[in-house]
Amino acid sequence: MLDRIVGTRRAAEGNGHLAVEAGLVTDATQLAAGRPTAWQAVQTARNITRPHALEIIGRVFDRFQELHGDRAFRDDPAIVGGIAELAGRPVVIVAQQKGASTEENIQRNFGMPYPEGYRKAIRLYRLAEKFHLPLVTLVDTPGAYPGPEAEERGQAEAIASSIQLMTRLATPIVVVVLGEGGSGGALALGVGDVVLALENATYSVISPEGCAAILWRSASEAERAAAAMKLAGPDLLDTGVVDALIREPAGGAHTDHDATAAAIKTALVAQVERLARVPMADLLSLRYERFRAFGTIVEPSSGQAPAPPQPWWRRMLRNPMRGGES
Repeated sequence: MLDRIVGTRRAAEGNGHLAVEAGLVTDATQLAAGRPTAWQAVQTARNITRPHALEIIGRVFDRFQELHGDRAFRDDPAIVGGIAELAGRPVVIVAQQKGASTEENIQRNFGMPYPEGYRKAIRLYRLAEKFHLPLVTLVDTPGAYPGPEAEERGQAEAIASSIQLMTRLATPIVVVVLGEGGSGGALALGVGDVVLALENATYSVISPEGCAAILWRSASEAERAAAAMKLAGPDLLDTGVVDALIREPAGGAHTDHDATAAAIKTALVAQVERLARVPMADLLSLRYERFRAFGTIVEPSSGQAPAPPQPWWRRMLRNPMRGGES
């Protein structure tokens, strides 16, 4: 639908940036044969030498000015953000930052934000809307931090508020999943007009280990869970969770950070320019429809759906002398 709206203006403005020109994969059949399994994609997405948010920001954007703090509690180093230029266009960036070493991972809390991290993100979202700047988010987290101090400070509320704000933010939003996109911790940055992912990125409601622990009572079944969860890039493309994949260098993004950043920049420039041609009212409507379309609704095959059975206590109230018989 977004393509149709953009297409009405493209005739007058030229070809613009089509997905194929930006090097994006829009169909899983475009990927090379013998693609990695879901579990192999999980391992690649978690590779500690994979380019993280600040490395991508430094290579893709110019004049990045980082902004700190949520104006309420503290600055969360797991969320980085600020204002920068993308090919000469001012944009706001919000990203989740993992570490490239054990020490940095401890400093960044392994990319797992606290509530104040999401509240910092919300502050930057509002800044983007106020100054009419496109918003770019970079997702790379196993999930929000689950510790008691995070719960005490309102983790669930902060994530929910972030998602709610993004759904109605009056500015174009492009999301890129760099590595892991885990649970609501990722979705708090993941509501966009266009959602892209690197070829070996993953995106799911829970980690494979967590899913395996729930379904099979053992984290050792993580590989089986990963296959069932459809969390790898080709599956995300097939289900429409992401709109396109960004190709990675042979062997994965960790083998060539510069080439990965160049591919991300090409995709971002194309999509931001594309979204800039869409009227804001249409953009908000299409964003709403994009996320409402997820999932499948099964209608009854004939006539009206059967009435649900009444609980035993209601039958007792109707027939107190019959011992609950209907």
